[in-house]
Amino acid sequence: MTAAEPNPGPPPVAHPPPHHTEERPAALVDEDPLSPGGPARTPASATARTLADPDTPFAVVDVHRIRRNAERLAARADRLGVTLRPHVKTAKSLDVAALLHEGDRPCPVTVSTLAEAEVFADGGYTDITYAVGIDPHKLPRVVALLRRGVTLRVLLDSAEQAEFVAEASRRAGLSVPTQIEIDCDGHRGGLRPDAPELPEIGRVLHEAGCLDGVLTHAGESYFAHSAEDQRLAARNERDSAVAAAERLRAAGLPVSTVSVGSTPTAHAAEDLTGVTELRAGNYVFFDLVMAGLGVCRVEDLALSVVVTVIGHRPEFGWILTDGGWMAMSRDRGTAAQAQDQGYGLVADLEGNLVPGLVMTAASQEHGTLTARDGAHLPDLPIGTRLRILPNHACATAAQHHGYHVVDDTRSTSGAPVVQAFWSRVSGW
Repeated sequence: MTAAEPNPGPPPVAHPPPHHTEERPAALVDEDPLSPGGPARTPASATARTLADPDTPFAVVDVHRIRRNAERLAARADRLGVTLRPHVKTAKSLDVAALLHEGDRPCPVTVSTLAEAEVFADGGYTDITYAVGIDPHKLPRVVALLRRGVTLRVLLDSAEQAEFVAEASRRAGLSVPTQIEIDCDGHRGGLRPDAPELPEIGRVLHEAGCLDGVLTHAGESYFAHSAEDQRLAARNERDSAVAAAERLRAAGLPVSTVSVGSTPTAHAAEDLTGVTELRAGNYVFFDLVMAGLGVCRVEDLALSVVVTVIGHRPEFGWILTDGGWMAMSRDRGTAAQAQDQGYGLVADLEGNLVPGLVMTAASQEHGTLTARDGAHLPDLPIGTRLRILPNHACATAAQHHGYHVVDDTRSTSGAPVVQAFWSRVSGW
């Protein structure tokens, strides 16, 4: 199936500040609120009782599925004997993160922006890895968090970066814990484990009291289409990180942290000897790309977007909705897989898949649904609400200010009940 892409791409999405929220009225909060990060807070416009209430499009998460996904990977990390450091870049939500650890003590986390680091520090998280290469302009924000007692690790892969981190550490009179990024599969940044400059970069950091360890990410595992390929990617990821750590140790340098992870490899790894921590982010929500790889089932997807039918073009076999790429993103990650899912699979408001119905095209605020493989195009009157399951949870979540929370284990006689509204972090 080929999905039409009539527009070149979306403009940047403007979001309000992450803390611009108001208290949810008590009458709209369950007696056992699903807000593990504290009292549910919500914009006034999101005080909905059911999924039939808010204006569409809007994002929905199923708290039961999040918990189930979280428990699955936590159990695997325990079996492998490593610390799990969830990457909060997917949900960017304190409430979602609170489901990833037991009790009130926050777990270690990975972030993709300093805005996430700052909000999570405000939320009590004190063990944070900023897993994007550092630049000099961002170091004052890093130092400010370190002065607050937050252990915030930064990432680099060059001598130039090591020098300015070391200098910033000396000027500030404190250590800036730093990990060296290792390239295990040519996906993006990092040094190869056998890079000649690796020991010298490590020495510059060590002499400034900054060397923490090594980190790698098997980004190419998102294209590992079989369970065996995913196991091989996990093994290579581990071997690359451990080899780099051993080279540094052989040069007389201490390596405390050996960090690996991606959602596919985290679920495929069989032996993490030599590794200290495992990272993954997408797994809290999962998405159609992960389902296409066999990492999860479609039934595990916790994120969806509610849209409304706004028109029909029977001569083309189209159903039109008010959810375009501004609601779903333009990510077409399943296009390279055996089953192209267009812009997403279609479910009814209760979350049951509509057989054969796919979102095959998108413009800015319009989605086009069509039937495939000989399926019958259902009769969906104008005003019908549907849920679209996304290709890429991280990209779709980023289009929204927060999540309406439902629980598919709670039976209802009508539209699913909104248990809470969870805000998310925006910006950088």
